[in-house]
Amino acid sequence: MVSTELVKQLRRLNRVDKLEIIQILAAELANEETDLIKSGALYPVWSPYDAVEAANIMLEALNTETSQNNE
Repeated sequence: MVSTELVKQLRRLNRVDKLEIIQILAAELANEETDLIKSGALYPVWSPYDAVEAANIMLEALNTETSQNNE
């Protein structure tokens, strides 16, 4: 939690200093985001390739919807 004293000090800063603080914090957040994906690590990704069962379920649902709309 941010201390009230820190907030008071930040509010006293001039516009340029406030923008600099924003840039510093934005850079920190960006660095944290890039740390989420590690270089050289393996990350599994699902692919619909050879997902015949899933395709059949979707086709059945579409056919059911189409037949209900045509009634």
